[in-house]
Amino acid sequence: MKKVLLAALMAGVASSAMAADLPTRKAPPAPVTYAPPVFSWTGFYVGVNGGWGGGSGGGNLGSPTGGLVGGTVGYNYQIGQFVAGLEGDWDWADVNKSGVNGLGAYSNKIDDLVTVRARAGYAIDRALLYVTGGYAGADDKVSAAIPGVSSTDWRSGGVIGAGLEYAFTNNISAKAEYIYAPFQGKSYATGVKSDLDLSLVRAGLNYKF
Repeated sequence: MKKVLLAALMAGVASSAMAADLPTRKAPPAPVTYAPPVFSWTGFYVGVNGGWGGGSGGGNLGSPTGGLVGGTVGYNYQIGQFVAGLEGDWDWADVNKSGVNGLGAYSNKIDDLVTVRARAGYAIDRALLYVTGGYAGADDKVSAAIPGVSSTDWRSGGVIGAGLEYAFTNNISAKAEYIYAPFQGKSYATGVKSDLDLSLVRAGLNYKF
């Protein structure tokens, strides 16, 4: 009996050894792949911007034109492909007009420009097409040779526009936009009027946190 058990044990060991030598039929492990995270416009951002501003309908004191440069801060929130946000910017401006007309020598100069705007856009991966609108304010300095026509006023108005922004990385994006900003007019006791409607063409670079 012992011989039979010993023979069976040896046969089992031999079978296991032969099975270990047979080629395996298991599939090789799947290669590890890395899927980059889906880009999202959601988040706070800061940036810089610069461009050109041109006036129209300047009344008796001309339509100022010139350059501007400044900073931007904002927040976006993305749901699906829809992006909503709020953006504000301050620009130092050298938008001016001076000359001589029936009033004599005159000057019309904008030193500062501020906008606070809502944005609504449609995202196509890293490209964002958007419209924007809200408040605009400008520090306008006016003077003329006629007595009583000289003032420094904060002009308030509205703003509406559209633009395109593209994210080169998950944090850095660039934009180009057009904004139209009609401001409140001002009349002086002498009958002189100063109107101000600005068209702004700006480019910007933003960093999203």
